[in-house]
Amino acid sequence: MKAVIPAAGLGTRFLPATKAQPKEMLPVFNKPTIQYVVEEAVASGIDDILIVTGKGKRSIEDHFDKSFELEYFLRNCGKMDYLHEIETISEMADIYYVRQKKQRGLGDAILCAKKHVDGDAFAVLLGDTIGRSSVPCTKQLMDIYNQYGSSTIAIEKVPDEKIERYGIIKGNKVSESLYEIEDLVEKPKLRDAPSNLAITGRYILTSEIFDHIENLTPGVGGEIQLTDAMKSLEKIYGHVFDGKIYDIGNTVEWLKSSIEFALEDPEVGEDLRSYMTEIVK
Repeated sequence: MKAVIPAAGLGTRFLPATKAQPKEMLPVFNKPTIQYVVEEAVASGIDDILIVTGKGKRSIEDHFDKSFELEYFLRNCGKMDYLHEIETISEMADIYYVRQKKQRGLGDAILCAKKHVDGDAFAVLLGDTIGRSSVPCTKQLMDIYNQYGSSTIAIEKVPDEKIERYGIIKGNKVSESLYEIEDLVEKPKLRDAPSNLAITGRYILTSEIFDHIENLTPGVGGEIQLTDAMKSLEKIYGHVFDGKIYDIGNTVEWLKSSIEFALEDPEVGEDLRSYMTEIVK
């Protein structure tokens, strides 16, 4: 299976930090956000990845490319741990790129992948969302797709105050963690939300999704919404993700994620914990 990572957004909520760099390249602790996403795809058994980019996103391509000068320098200095880490980044998978020519929403970004996936089912991992679990979120969805043969998306329960940020599903329970979806609503008001089950940024989609995207008219925000296209699919399942999703879509969540990841690091975690305890006092 191939993976598609949409990474064409302008990152306006992070300005001015994203004026000259993609939000997907903002580091969460010590790695760019999008590196965690690519690592999840690879850990799920995927080695063919298409990243949908846009204007000003060249640094994403550079990050996953070979860096001969840096590798030469590290080798000569005997910094072999750093060298191995840098070489691993460029060797993780076959990564391809296509540009979304105009900002027209997530649905349009996915449509840019039509030729690359070539009629097969494919995984979608949003470039500003990190998943952590013992079994990667994408692998969990792939297993469900292999069992049911239909499009499957990751969902999670969210508190009322966050419902307006997400696409929300209405569905019938198939098992403890699986729903057959009847309807999806993009960023509803709390009073209009059919449930508290939110779409979390991981999908397995069959190629029929492209026909539905092409027939869409602009939805919320004047954009081509992937949620609207998924509503037209003959059958789609929602899987309550066994793990934790980090939404790096706003500055507060991004900072929380960096702190949490850093606290778990054996080299800096203890010092950071002591520092935080001191400043909170």
